[in-house]
This record gives sequence, structure tokens and C-alpha cells, in this order.
Amino acid sequence: MINKKFIGTGVALITPFNADFTVDYNSLEKLVEYNISNGINYLVINGTTAESPTINSFERQKIINTVIGVNNNRVPLVLGMGGNDTFGLVKEINSLNLQDISAILSVSPYYSKPTQNGIYEHYSYLAKNTSKPIIMYNVPGRTSRNIVPNTILRLANEFESIIGVKEAGGDINQYLELIKNKPDDFLIISGDDDLALTTVINGGHGVISVIGQAFPKTFSKMINDGLSNKISTAKSTNDMFSNIISLIFKENNPAGIKYVLHKLNLCCDVLRLPLLSVSEDLRNQINKELNNLNL
Repeated sequence: MINKKFIGTGVALITPFNADFTVDYNSLEKLVEYNISNGINYLVINGTTAESPTINSFERQKIINTVIGVNNNRVPLVLGMGGNDTFGLVKEINSLNLQDISAILSVSPYYSKPTQNGIYEHYSYLAKNTSKPIIMYNVPGRTSRNIVPNTILRLANEFESIIGVKEAGGDINQYLELIKNKPDDFLIISGDDDLALTTVINGGHGVISVIGQAFPKTFSKMINDGLSNKISTAKSTNDMFSNIISLIFKENNPAGIKYVLHKLNLCCDVLRLPLLSVSEDLRNQINKELNNLNL
């Protein structure tokens, strides 16, 4: 049976920082409450959008505890845990208290450029040696290796604990192939905000969104409309979001979404190096589009 916890809209939370680059836990609390109270279905902690490579283990645990506390068991929580050292990753996952975590979102190994068989063995080892459900994360633009559909489907068919994939390759044909050939209980989750509605309309299960955390009520309603076959209404909303989605990814993620959240008074516009805030030109473009949206 499909895991209904992860149908709909999940959001890939940013990590807010203060001006001195320390983690801003007060803004994190505000952001979590804003998203839960406006209808998102689940939260993703410690993903790429959270600038996870710059977060140390102490900060990560405090971030997890902060989100757990604000959430108070209202929505499922997914923890991003990935790496290119398979044995080390499993050891790290098993060292954490995951009592309040519903699933692990694990990115495909990056930098090492493993073969498809290497990717298969990586996730196979994770599935055999960890206890939480696993959502694979395919983002070849960051890892330099696409997980091809045959590899994803092989893992989906062989391991019950591998419950879905966050697909972020930007290729609608790969989405459609996965949707067509997946096991009945396997989740296809969009990791591309611009393809989220198309994915849902064609049989996918939802999105792990970046822009959704800025406009959770409207964005999650759009995804729910798509799931409910209210296609015309959903497409109208999707058209409204298309420009702002394009703009937030124009320079880097999460610089764009952090600026939007800053304009909504939800956090400071601060990133940790090597990432920088968006350029003045892009700020002006985002400001104009936010005025047009009037949300």
C-alpha cells in the first residue's frame, strides 16, 4: 500500500542565518509554523536547500530538535541524509535518534560518479542496513550522475523500505517512464517546481518544493487540485507561479528563495560561503514579480 504520508506538498526547508552567520532558530520556528498552519503536508529537513554542506553536526541536531518541537507531531518529517561514502553514511544515519523522523531523503552519491550498478549497490546497502523508509533523490545537475529509470525501478521492486524517488532531473520523459512502470506502492515525487503539476496530472504523487515554503497555502492547494483532477484551476495557479519559480533558481538555490522569504519577513537574506545572496539585478526582478503576484 502506498505511503500516503508523502502525497501532496512537502517543502525543502531553508536554514535561516543571522547576520553573523549563526543559525537563526527563531526564524526557523517561524518558518515551520508558517508552513504547517498554511497546509503543507510534510517538511524536509537538512536538504540541499538547507545549505546542508555548511551545517555542522551540532547545528544539524539542534535544527532537527527545533523543527520537531514546533511541529509537535502535526505533519511527517523527512531528514535529508546523503553522501558518497556509503559505509560512513549508514554509520551516521544509525548514530542518530530518528524516533520523530518518518523517512530519510537520500541523494545519489555525488562527485565520485559511480556506475548505475554502483548506485544500485549504494541504495541496496542503505536499505539493508538502516531501519527508516528511504526516498531516493535523483538530482543529476548536482551529482553529475543521472539515476536512470531502470536503476530506480530495480530498487523499487526489490526493497520495500525504498518507498519513492524525488526526481529532479528536469526531464519530463523520465518522470513519465517512472510513472508508467513503477510498482503500485512506489512514490514519484517531483523535485522540480516547474514540473510539479505536470507530474501530478500524469500520475505522480506530489512535490518536495522550494517555492512552496514561501507560498504554502496557494502552492499546496495547486498540487491538491492537480491530485483531485481540478486541472483547469491548478493550471491557472501554475501559470501564476511560473515566473517566480524561474527567478528563484536563476543564480543559485537557496539564494533566490531566501531573498523571497526575506521580503516576506520570514528570515534574513544571509547565506554561508561559498553561496552568496542574489545580485541586485535579480533582486529587482524578484521584487517586480512579487508585486505582480500580490500574495
